[in-house]
Amino acid sequence: MLFYKRGHEKDDLKAKDLKDSLYAAMDQLGKRKKVLIIPPDITRFHSRAGELTNLAWQYYGDKVTDILPAIGTHCAMTKDEMSKMFGDTPVDLFRVHDWRNGTVTLGEVSAEYISEISEGKVNYSWPAQVDKLLVEGQFDLILSIGQVVPHEVVGMANHSKNIFVGTGGAEAINKSHFLGAAYGMERIMGRIDTPVRTVLNYASKHFANELPIVYVQTVVEATEQGKKTRGIYIGDDVECFELAAELSLQVNFWILDKPLQKVIVYLDEQEYKSTWLGNKSIYRTRMAVADGGELIILAPGVRQFGEDEEIDRLIRKYGYVGMEKVLELTENNEELKANLSAAAHLIHGSCEGRFKITYCPGKLSKEEIKSVNFRYVDLDEMIKTYDPEKLKDGLNEINGEEIFFISNPGLGLWADKEKF
Repeated sequence: MLFYKRGHEKDDLKAKDLKDSLYAAMDQLGKRKKVLIIPPDITRFHSRAGELTNLAWQYYGDKVTDILPAIGTHCAMTKDEMSKMFGDTPVDLFRVHDWRNGTVTLGEVSAEYISEISEGKVNYSWPAQVDKLLVEGQFDLILSIGQVVPHEVVGMANHSKNIFVGTGGAEAINKSHFLGAAYGMERIMGRIDTPVRTVLNYASKHFANELPIVYVQTVVEATEQGKKTRGIYIGDDVECFELAAELSLQVNFWILDKPLQKVIVYLDEQEYKSTWLGNKSIYRTRMAVADGGELIILAPGVRQFGEDEEIDRLIRKYGYVGMEKVLELTENNEELKANLSAAAHLIHGSCEGRFKITYCPGKLSKEEIKSVNFRYVDLDEMIKTYDPEKLKDGLNEINGEEIFFISNPGLGLWADKEKF
C-alpha cells in the first residue's frame, strides 16, 4: 500500500515538506506500541534520512525503542557522526549491526532460481538474513528510511536492500554482491529490474511479509545550487520504491553525448574513509570515462581499503586486478570464496585496463595505493590544479583543459550514451 507520494524533477522539498509528508503517512498508520527505525549511516548523509529519522522519533516519542543504522559491512557510526546526521535523537537508542554474528535466516532462495535469473552466471542458494533485532524485538512498526539512487550492486539502491543487505549477514551480503559482479556491473547500474533486486524482492515477499516494514524513500539531486530533494515516497510494498526509482533515473542519471577524457571526483572526508566506499567514484563513472582517459579521485578522508579488518586485508593482498583475474583468484583461494563481497568489490574497483585511475588519499601512503594497482599523486599537489572549492559539478576548463567534476559520486550515475 502507498501511504504517501510526492515527487517531480523540478520539486524542491524543504524541511516542512518532509515533516508534513512523513506525518501524513504516520497518521494513516495509526498508533504504534513499539517502533524500530532503520536509517542509513553517515555514508548516505545527503539522503535526508537523518532528518526523517529525527522527525519519526519526535512523532512516536518513547515508542521508538531502537534505531539500527543499516551499515551492512561498514564501520559502526561514531557519536559525532550520529549527532551530525540525526540531530538531537538520543544516542542511547542506537544499536550496532553485527553482520558476521548477529543475524538470523528467514528463508532461502534456491540455487536453481538464482541460476535462472543470473543467466547461469552463478549457481548457489541465497539466505535471506536480517539482524536478530528485527525478529526478536517484537515491533509493530519497522520504519526503513533511505534514498533511492543508481547503485553498482543492485541497480537502484534502497527498499529491500536496506533490510537484506543493510542489516544482512555475511553469507547474504557476500553472495548478493558477487551475483551482481558476475552478472556485470554495466548491465545492472541504473536498472530497476536486475537479478539482485529480483532476489531481494523475492525474499521480501516470501520470507519477510510478516515483518511490519514501512519504507520511506527519498530522491535527492546534486545541482549547482546545492542538494535538492525531488521526491518522497512512503509505502509497505514495492510501489514506493518503483516510483522513487523512476524519478531518480530522471535526476540522478546523466547520459553524456561523448565520453570524458578527464574526470575529477571529490570524496567528502566525513563520508568516505575507505576505498570500499570511495570506489563509488569508479563504479559510477566507469561508463562515462573514455578509453585511455583518466579518473582522478580526491580523497582527503580515505585511510584504509576495507571497512572491515578481514576485507581490508584481502584488498591489500589481492588488489584491483580486473574481473578475469579476480574470478581466477576466487576459484583458487578459499579465503576469497569465503568473502565473496570482497571479490566482488575487487571486480568493481577495476577499470579493466580501459583508463587510468589516480587516487589522491589523505591518509594512505604512495606505497599502499600502488600496491593495489592504482596510480598515486599527492593530494595537496593535485588540489593546486584541481581545487574542489573552485570547481562546479559538470564541465570545467582548467588551464585550457576540459575536465568533468563530480562533487559526490554517491548521488548519481554518469554514462556515455554509447555505453548504456
